[in-house]
Amino acid sequence: MTPTSPHSLPCFDAPHRSEAGGAQPLCMSIAHDADEHARNLHGWHQTYDQLSAGRFTGTLVELFLDRMTVFRETTSHTLRQSCEVKSDAYWFGIPVCDAGAGRIDGQPIGQDALALRPGGVEFELFTPAHHEFFGIVVKGEALRRYASDVEHLALGQPLFDGSVVAIGAAGKARLVASLRTILDHSAHLGAPPSAFSRNQLQSSVLEALFDLCVTQPRAENESMRTSTYRRRLALVMDARDYAIAHRDRPIGVPELCEQLHVSRRTLQYCFQDVAGLAPAAYLRALRLNGARRELAEAAQAAPHAFSVQDIATAWGFWHFSQFSADYRRLFGVRPSDTLKQAHPLA
Repeated sequence: MTPTSPHSLPCFDAPHRSEAGGAQPLCMSIAHDADEHARNLHGWHQTYDQLSAGRFTGTLVELFLDRMTVFRETTSHTLRQSCEVKSDAYWFGIPVCDAGAGRIDGQPIGQDALALRPGGVEFELFTPAHHEFFGIVVKGEALRRYASDVEHLALGQPLFDGSVVAIGAAGKARLVASLRTILDHSAHLGAPPSAFSRNQLQSSVLEALFDLCVTQPRAENESMRTSTYRRRLALVMDARDYAIAHRDRPIGVPELCEQLHVSRRTLQYCFQDVAGLAPAAYLRALRLNGARRELAEAAQAAPHAFSVQDIATAWGFWHFSQFSADYRRLFGVRPSDTLKQAHPLA
């Protein structure tokens, strides 16, 4: 289990649960660093890059049941999230932000849609500022058993297709209201739900998911749209990989166009469509996030072995005053503050 953050609120007491590594039934946390917030979410491998400026705040409420976890998170700033839930599980993500629902693997999550991915598969999320997100992680065995015994679906057939499912605005509103009620009621009780209540909660969530996801008609051109999104995402990821491989110097748009064999207009369009940012702004934020992580790691491993300027230079920031200004603008703190006051790394 991920260690409790210094900003985490106490979890309610409960018996040890071996499959969750000892996690308590209800955990609430507040974080003021994007990576700290990512670590607070149990059972995931993920990295958060902050893409918009200012001091980050993230809140998280997680309810651990026998066959699933239900959670709600809020994030204050635009993020790129690289995520992977544990193997043999399914993740359902329900964004409820009016400012834009974000994208998964380059594909927009409509205001009437939810996102889903199987466990053991890395995926990428871009989420806007002031974002609220409900999540459900269901054990694969529980999902397959419910599909077979209750929904009478063959275990060999795919349960859900694609990474975005349109479920209708009304259906989405009902699902969000139900999940909000479950979490609010659990927090109000201040005690673990009974075995009967846990079973009822899990059955109601699974019923809602199958009603909304399995029976929805698919648009005829959905596969074509998904293919287009994936091509755009692949180009952005190639640009990201190239920039990281040459992180000791800034990578300009002309160089990326030459390396990736695309036009400037194509590159800009793909970045805007996938990340919501121009290529130069995205890659600068990428390097700033990398420098922030290295400052935090240096603070834990050898706080006096590296200077801020050493790490800034390693990430291609040669003008130290500009780096400090850009860093403070993006994260709301000075680089030296991160080096001195980094949170423990998981």
